[in-house]
Amino acid sequence: MMTDIATLQTELMAAIDSADTLDALDAVRISALGKQGSVSALLKTMGAMSPDERQTQGPIINGLRESVTAGLAAKKAALETAELNRRLASEYVDMTLPAPETPRGTVHPVSQVMDELAEIFADMGFAVAEGREIEDDWHNFTALNIPETHPARAMHDTFYFPDEMAREGSKMLLRTHTSPVQIRTMTSQEPPIRIIAPGRVYRSDSDATHTPMFHQIEGLVIDKGIHLGHLKWTLETFLKAYFEREDVVLRLRPSYFPFTEPSVEVDVGYSMVNGKRVIGGSEGWMEVLGSGMVHRKVIEACGLDPDIWQGFAFGTGVDRLAMLKYGMDDLRAFFDGDNRWLQHYGFDALDVPTLSGGVGA
Repeated sequence: MMTDIATLQTELMAAIDSADTLDALDAVRISALGKQGSVSALLKTMGAMSPDERQTQGPIINGLRESVTAGLAAKKAALETAELNRRLASEYVDMTLPAPETPRGTVHPVSQVMDELAEIFADMGFAVAEGREIEDDWHNFTALNIPETHPARAMHDTFYFPDEMAREGSKMLLRTHTSPVQIRTMTSQEPPIRIIAPGRVYRSDSDATHTPMFHQIEGLVIDKGIHLGHLKWTLETFLKAYFEREDVVLRLRPSYFPFTEPSVEVDVGYSMVNGKRVIGGSEGWMEVLGSGMVHRKVIEACGLDPDIWQGFAFGTGVDRLAMLKYGMDDLRAFFDGDNRWLQHYGFDALDVPTLSGGVGA
């Protein structure tokens, strides 16, 4: 019996040594340790042995199994190492090839335009001011000289919170413009003041050119000796830089806003190119923003003397500016979250607006 086991061990170790592929080695493993394998057959005979035979033969048979198992593991490691060395010698990666294109997001046009506007106004000395989106009635309406009977205060135009959420007798609401940022700046900061106030605003309106939530940017200048000429120069400089055209022409039309006096609507000239309106020239006119000299009552409400301090303010929709510059025709698509639209109109994360490189580059 011992002679037969020694012979079997010699044969199996020779078969392991001669295996030159992983498949051939696996065949040797099955022939030895599989269910019908020679070593497995010897292990099964131990059940029929007497205690004395099991004490004598058991260690020999178990030693055979352990030797074969160790031999198989060593040979497998050697074959895998040889295969790896072969692949390393025959295969290589050209590190000079461009990396494969990976899916990536884009910067939303609204975010891009916000950055463009901040860059333009920063060059003119304006700071960016931000404020709360849940406002009280006084900062959103009363301080801006908007009377109780004004349509903007109506429930069908403004999102009000329940009466029990009122603070100090003032109703709470979702701000309808970023003008409350101007009020809070004037009541907390000594003039001169030169700020822009971008952000989300809310109105009860929804169609192709209006959404219940949209983005607005307003500007405010408070200083001594400010007049309408300063306002026109600021808007003209801003629009030329934003649309990246020197032939931008403005037309100021008398208008009415409760918080400015005089008030003007600002139209920008456009030309028809291949059937499309392009900003620049004066073939036609398009209204782009509202503006005016800050009303005396607004300055007084903020604790300033209107005989000493004057100023101008202006406001426009960021979404509308994006539509005009980048050729979008439906405001609702801005908020649909359609990845196809974002891939088409979005901007690369590295397209940071700069005046030297072009704000829309």
